[in-house]
Amino acid sequence: MTRSIRLTLAYEGTRYSGWQAQPGRTTVQGTLAEAIRTISGEVLLPRGSSRTDAGVHAFGQVVAFETAGDLDAGTWVRALNARLPPDITVIDGAEAIPGFDPVWAAVSKIYRYRIHDAPWRPVMSRHLVWRWKSRLDLEAMRAAAGALVGEHDFTSFETTPSTRLSKVRTIHRLDLVRRQGGDDLSDSEIWIEVEGNGFLHNMVRIIVGSLVMVGCGRRRSEWMAEALAARHRPTAGPTAPCQGLALLSIQIDPTRTRPPRPPVT
Repeated sequence: MTRSIRLTLAYEGTRYSGWQAQPGRTTVQGTLAEAIRTISGEVLLPRGSSRTDAGVHAFGQVVAFETAGDLDAGTWVRALNARLPPDITVIDGAEAIPGFDPVWAAVSKIYRYRIHDAPWRPVMSRHLVWRWKSRLDLEAMRAAAGALVGEHDFTSFETTPSTRLSKVRTIHRLDLVRRQGGDDLSDSEIWIEVEGNGFLHNMVRIIVGSLVMVGCGRRRSEWMAEALAARHRPTAGPTAPCQGLALLSIQIDPTRTRPPRPPVT
């Protein structure tokens, strides 16, 4: 008999080659798997709800794994935190229903992107922001962002080539605000938060790169709707750097499980 353990992880992604385990590279998934092995002796790969890219951070990555041991979820949290490096931590844990899959259980995800556009360089938060050297027009960016809210085909905002059959996703909200940055200086950053039912590869970073093109005056606010309608990657803006992006939270339906695979004929 095995049991499903669900965890919520936070990590600074600066020194990791993303979530997914890769030969010869340091990844969050691989680091967590090694910590699990040192506790229970089990060799497994924990499943993450979001495959964050190299350099991307997380405050609420949802993870699950199957264990044949008898440790409860609270013991797993304490034991893992005693073995994980300082840039990864387990926030909480719980036992999940058998077959729980954090990918299928995810109902919506929230990402945050931070842009530092003050005249001075960020010091304390330099690994967590995109440094832009001129002041961005926040109101123009907000006007452009409105075109992306709702259900759309986001082909223009996905890295190519892509194997995904459907490019249709729903953005529930896309908020832009000025905030005090990590260096405790007022109005030094723009925070972009986007919530959706799912995201294509690099979709959030391409949205951010496109919004910055509007904010710096290289594109009109109306251009965003035109880029979306074109359904062609070159019509949208550049991909924003990885270090400004963080997975903020994931809404989970704990009763959802992966549908059974059809029989092979």
